[in-house]
Amino acid sequence: MAETTRHDAWQAGDSYDAYMGRWSRQVAPRFLDWLGAPDGLDWLELGCGTGALSAAILARCNPRSLTAIDPSEGFVATARANVPDGRAAFRVGDAQALDLETASRDVVASALMLNFVPDKEKALAEMKRVARPGGRIGFYVWDYPGGGIEFMRAFWNAATALDPAARDLTEDRRFPFCTPDGLTDLAARAGLAAAECAPIEAPTVFRDFDDYWRPFTLGAGPAPGYCTSLDPEARQRLKEKLHDTLPRRADGAIALKARAWAVKAAVA
Repeated sequence: MAETTRHDAWQAGDSYDAYMGRWSRQVAPRFLDWLGAPDGLDWLELGCGTGALSAAILARCNPRSLTAIDPSEGFVATARANVPDGRAAFRVGDAQALDLETASRDVVASALMLNFVPDKEKALAEMKRVARPGGRIGFYVWDYPGGGIEFMRAFWNAATALDPAARDLTEDRRFPFCTPDGLTDLAARAGLAAAECAPIEAPTVFRDFDDYWRPFTLGAGPAPGYCTSLDPEARQRLKEKLHDTLPRRADGAIALKARAWAVKAAVA
């Protein structure tokens, strides 16, 4: 397994939900408001994860149907449990080779997924293929290069201060294309003309330090995977460094924010 991907453990849906899913749920409705799709449409969601965007689509967009796909069986099982709605069908699938008819969906969307796909242009081309003429495509990814996930950036800053080798695992180094220029250029190469890009922001408020630290001990995702790979003494040093450097409110809460870059395009 490649050094930069050896900590990408995404099968455990509950662990991911504690780490990132709860913040994904904050961003999803903001993205949908910006996307602006009307009611009563057939939706496809790629990389549904634990169902954060799926639940928001069903609650806010009144779709006729939603097909949600993810390569992780663990995520699909968690999404089914989290989103028990008869309009939604969750299944395992590959964004690079969709088992769906051409021009069969009105809206094709993905949340926080594209950076993990090996062939991103192929995935976007597949999104375009299954979209109906006049439909729309929308996706978003975290602003890794700009430090937009402040709780994650704080973790890696502390980790790399103690272990410089951890720098190779950081998301800003692994996903440098997650910028407005990088994303719109990628969309253009996939045949999506006149794509728009905008920031989507949401607060990430942790009740206390334990609420911040515990998800990093569960192993789901690169930073938690790195954390659980450390020996107990090294993990304790990292915990103490974070405890001493994170900002606190008067009530002990840790108030940070998350920013994603969102892209949308119409299908001719």
